[in-house]
Amino acid sequence: MRKFVDLHLRPQINDLGHVEKMVEISFSLGYRSLGIPLPYNIKEEKIRQLRTICENVGVDLVTRVDLVPKTSGELLRNLRRLRRKFEIISVTCHSKSVARQAAKDRRVDLLAFSTGFPCRRFFDNAEAELASKTGSALEIDMAPLLLLTGFPRIRFLSSLRKEVVLAERSNVPIVVSSGATDVSLLRGPYDYGALATLFDLSLSLAWHGFSENPLSILEKNRKKLSPGYVAPGLFVVRDVKH
Repeated sequence: MRKFVDLHLRPQINDLGHVEKMVEISFSLGYRSLGIPLPYNIKEEKIRQLRTICENVGVDLVTRVDLVPKTSGELLRNLRRLRRKFEIISVTCHSKSVARQAAKDRRVDLLAFSTGFPCRRFFDNAEAELASKTGSALEIDMAPLLLLTGFPRIRFLSSLRKEVVLAERSNVPIVVSSGATDVSLLRGPYDYGALATLFDLSLSLAWHGFSENPLSILEKNRKKLSPGYVAPGLFVVRDVKH
């Protein structure tokens, strides 16, 4: 049985009632792991509060940070500072230089792009080739499809169609997330899967984007963040004397 994951739930984390409501509805829709973007300097107490809310509902909290660097240098500084603090790192790329740096850096999990400005969506052939070598995934938020209307929605769908083709051709994983900021934007994975067909993503790949792909990233990163991790396949094992 598939385990569904929404890596980009965006509640108002300072309103714990709002967080609880969105987590409860997400659980009722079938999600068992939820990624919630957090501020760089979040306090451990706040993370404990969010984790408790999720645990009480029966959901696994995934800590995540959304980076929006202005330069590649700023991105590199943030990656050095934050990689071991969060389980998922997403980079929203507003320039080609940032997009190239993010795609070729193995510390970046998710590549995200502007919704309202097609000219700032830099996922092209070069980007896809770099991402295919590092294992970075292309993240597609579904909330804009529910919010946009008219020509902006048409332009957004057109951009997604091109990016899906490039990702599939280069074997870049696609992660499908809600991007929901309110309960009115939440849908079940099968509903989002149906919406994904509007930009030519097959139902099978859409469900992979809500299950196997994000789970693979999460499992890999949690191993890396474990105390004994040294390198891929290499862990420190303490010798316990009896």
